[in-house]
Amino acid sequence: MQPANESTVLGDFNDASVADGAVTSRFFRRGGKFMVRTDGPDGALHDYAIEFTFGVSPLQQYLIGMPGGRLQALGIAWDSRARKSGGQRWFKLHPGLKLSAGQPLHWTGIDQNWNFMCADCHSTNVRKNYDPVTRTFATSYAEIDVACEACHGPGSNHVAWAAKSGDWRRFEANHGLLIALDERRGASWKIDSASGDVVRSPPRRSEREIQMCARCHSRRSQIHEDYVHGQPVGDDYRVSLLDNLYYADGQIKDEVYEYGSFIQSRMFHAGVTCSDCHEPHSLKLRAQGNGVCLQCHVARRYDSPRHHFHQAGSLGSRCVECHMPSRIYMVVDARRDHSIRIPRPDLSVKLGVPNACNGCHRDKSADWAAAEVAKWYGREPVGFQRFAEALHAGSIGAPGAARLLARLVADREQPAIARASALALMASDSGPVGAASVREGARDGSPLVRRAAARDLPDTDLHAIPEVPALLLNDRVRAVRIEAAEALAGAPADALPGDTAAALEKALAEYVAAQELNADRPEAHGNLALLYAREKRFAEARRELATALSLDPSFTPAVVNLADLDRELGREAQGERVLREAIARSPDDATLQHALGLSLVRQGHGQEALDHLAAAARLDPASARFAYVYAVALDDAGRHGKAIAVLEDDVARHPYDRDGLAALVNFYRGAGNPGKAADYAKRLAELESNDAQVRPPPMPSNGAARP
Repeated sequence: MQPANESTVLGDFNDASVADGAVTSRFFRRGGKFMVRTDGPDGALHDYAIEFTFGVSPLQQYLIGMPGGRLQALGIAWDSRARKSGGQRWFKLHPGLKLSAGQPLHWTGIDQNWNFMCADCHSTNVRKNYDPVTRTFATSYAEIDVACEACHGPGSNHVAWAAKSGDWRRFEANHGLLIALDERRGASWKIDSASGDVVRSPPRRSEREIQMCARCHSRRSQIHEDYVHGQPVGDDYRVSLLDNLYYADGQIKDEVYEYGSFIQSRMFHAGVTCSDCHEPHSLKLRAQGNGVCLQCHVARRYDSPRHHFHQAGSLGSRCVECHMPSRIYMVVDARRDHSIRIPRPDLSVKLGVPNACNGCHRDKSADWAAAEVAKWYGREPVGFQRFAEALHAGSIGAPGAARLLARLVADREQPAIARASALALMASDSGPVGAASVREGARDGSPLVRRAAARDLPDTDLHAIPEVPALLLNDRVRAVRIEAAEALAGAPADALPGDTAAALEKALAEYVAAQELNADRPEAHGNLALLYAREKRFAEARRELATALSLDPSFTPAVVNLADLDRELGREAQGERVLREAIARSPDDATLQHALGLSLVRQGHGQEALDHLAAAARLDPASARFAYVYAVALDDAGRHGKAIAVLEDDVARHPYDRDGLAALVNFYRGAGNPGKAADYAKRLAELESNDAQVRPPPMPSNGAARP
């Protein structure tokens, strides 16, 4: 981040234009300032001065000052690559989207706000300073860019030590720094004679450097602002697990940066740190090309066609092309996957995940790539990461998923982030297997696993694990404590041991503080509303939901929860009005259509309810729940054949949808077709083969069909 001036601005501001639908943005200069004429928050064209540049390569964004102390990132960026590489042009950061004023992704919208979205990682010692009363920012930073103190902490004591001034002798031991990023000091990598692999000596005993880098190089949300250098990343941030941001095998999908990938890798578990490969001060690699890997890996073994099976000097001979394939983000920014994995085209065949081979050989199939790899090695290589099948099965509810997930949770040889993700997927398993996994997870050495155990508490029989709530509420890492507090808020008094009440109250205070830190975001107010609703503080819950919608009227969870709260308080008609107003703004939102359909069902407006439930199922075919509820409503309306057709289509897309299969059993029984009913009952029983008591559940009534 730099002030916009002649030496920092890279884009063409010599009366250049970019057309986007009905809006043409023009980049020009006026009185020594760099200007853009584009659509503002009211939808009309206005002239705006560029205050700051953001980024250098391969693209540069531009920040514009807006009322209330806001800096907003323009949705048109400059491609700073060489012209021969396709650069030196203006381009849209969200191609294909028709963005207009009022939408979160429009450059004036909440999702393009620098104060929340960008500042914490791109400047040093940032204080957001958001005032929820005036809804203004007074964001400050010690230095505009990422400087020494961002990683090393406050530097005044270090300066005193270096200058030998004042009471400098007190700082002799640590040179006046709060954190010693010295994990590489005295370490070397040696060939193990037995395996031929390299081994770190001495072993890495801490993750100080990696946790420091994780503060910014991870997909995370901020939960605490007063950062102390050297404390765990989970004290200040909630790092994302391997959910829909990643593929089932842990490969990058959404923008997740590097930490969540790297801690999956064999390199991390062998003791590699970020600075083994990256020079943190020059921002360059330690060596060029394969040289960065050959610092540890023996060239004659790995930098050879006998290993990579490609011609020497070709693209395929580069280590990163096979082990760290890249994805393109922000249209032109290629970022490498730091999970450093063995290519697994066989998993592409089984699970549909991408693989490095077909990333280059786009004209070939995954079956071809899998066969080639098997031919090279005489088998299908497995590699270090062995969790893809379990996470995939858990994400789709496949047969035996609970058993696979429990086995992964217990496998300490697998990455902690994968085991935590498995534990999070077990939330619906409240039986003995789930309770045992939560008990073990609560004692795990990884805060990610402990946090996942806390997340599972609402779906676990707490009487079976009476000691676990206190363990998690008193955890040494803040992210674990507040996850447990959120999970246990509003729990029945008899479900918690008496000595946990004080710990719960303290952790809830931390949870509320984390939400208040992000009071400029609708999600934070939505979270507080859910907390207050569980505590029966309905007026406060309603106030928080109203605030969330005032910040972002398109924030669907707040709309649905507000309508649910009205229903809970006996004001169904008011909830209906809330949903109709939201649908008028966002008619293609399947969740809103579904919620309104359910409200109309409860009020006895059958045909109109069916119209909205049908719209939800049509707009979001990936949701088995929407199709199931629509089919139930059709059946209740006497349209039995249509209900069966909807569910047949649903289970064809979602073969493990237990609700859909159970409904088909009942529907076919009611239609006098016991053969078909028996077929679906068999499929359902096979899915639940671990439960000897499985029976098709009874059909829900209209009132029971809820999200």
